[in-house]
Amino acid sequence: MEKKQKSGTLCVQGGWKPKKGEPRVVPIYQSTTFKYDNSEQMARLFDLKDSGYFYTRLQNPTNDAVAAKIAALEGGVAAMLTSSGQAASFYAVFNICEAGDHFISSSTIYGGTYNLFAVTMKKMGIECTFVDPDSSDEEIQKAFRPNTKCVFGETISNPGGVVLDIERFAQLAHRNGVPLIIDNTFATPIHCRPFEWGADIVTHSTTKYMDGHATAVGGCIVDSGRFPWMEHADKFPGLCSPDESYHGLTYAESFGAGAYITKATAQLMRDLGSIQSPENAFLLNIGLETLHLRMKQHCKNAQRVAEFLQSDPRVAWVNYAGLPEDKYHALAEKYLPEGGCGVIAFGLKGTREDAIRFMDSLKMICIVTHVADARTCVLHPASHTHRQLSDEQLREAGVAPDLIRLSVGIEDVDDILADIQQALDESTQG
Repeated sequence: MEKKQKSGTLCVQGGWKPKKGEPRVVPIYQSTTFKYDNSEQMARLFDLKDSGYFYTRLQNPTNDAVAAKIAALEGGVAAMLTSSGQAASFYAVFNICEAGDHFISSSTIYGGTYNLFAVTMKKMGIECTFVDPDSSDEEIQKAFRPNTKCVFGETISNPGGVVLDIERFAQLAHRNGVPLIIDNTFATPIHCRPFEWGADIVTHSTTKYMDGHATAVGGCIVDSGRFPWMEHADKFPGLCSPDESYHGLTYAESFGAGAYITKATAQLMRDLGSIQSPENAFLLNIGLETLHLRMKQHCKNAQRVAEFLQSDPRVAWVNYAGLPEDKYHALAEKYLPEGGCGVIAFGLKGTREDAIRFMDSLKMICIVTHVADARTCVLHPASHTHRQLSDEQLREAGVAPDLIRLSVGIEDVDDILADIQQALDESTQG
């Protein structure tokens, strides 16, 4: 049996195994279409009786190689790239939900995902109940309904830094016969593999640490292949009953452990088309090759910055699970023993205007609508990424009006600290 490779090796070499005379680096298959010798060959592809490439909206060799690498890193059986992390979150839920269905989500998720679930999917007839991830099992259990189809949460929440108790949420989901979907964007499989704690499906905004250089927007869905769809066939007719758009094929029977991703590709990507471009997949792969190295530096730098902020009297509070005093430190030690991510949430003493003044005083650290790349950047979520939420929704999502999201990069940490120091000095004068 082939020895299982470690994450660092998978980052560099996973997903693409060139044969004699083939490119060492996964090439960009910049083609919409692929040629076949006769009509029957193409027909069998359209009927899902054979595997292969015929149109890039459904599959592309560059995308498949990169998806296979991410699946291997997560310990899953199959993966599908999407055009963005938002598309990944949407497809992951919509693949098993339809009008009249319900699902449960942690309330402390990224604001864009919150809006997707609370507003956009509600318009489609799919209702989401948000639960405080720190609620008791009994409180969370009350949110389940007969038509509940899945539970969703983030390993480390964006932007609040809440660490989810994945194992507990998996047990609650499975007790109710539904899968747990985990957005693992901030931790990445370098620092947490949710499947090992009972999660069934993992999503990523590959735009963040996986790409790592702010060059390509993208997303990914990974399936563990372990959820027993047919044991809950009445809950999941899309997977467990015939699909008339494919001549009565039943995904769970025909594709076994690969049913979920096959359906997501053959149905959702076919009809909705949020495919990642092969060029973006190529750039993502370059980022993945150094992911294991960068994550170590992100966390090393962030720990220093969090300790610095915690010690400054002008800082009111700091959320970073690497700090021993942090509310989620114990969960981080369980799920993220080698470090979490480089994102810190903190607040300054004073008003929202004080937070804005501090950010405007930064010189090296830039204000950008991004997070989790090689460069240190900063954002005020209440004014930017979460500005569509009401004050009540902000509080429910764990976003205080004074919360500053600092994404610590991989620059020399002394330069990062110096910029924060001078900005604090500049913004608090007088």
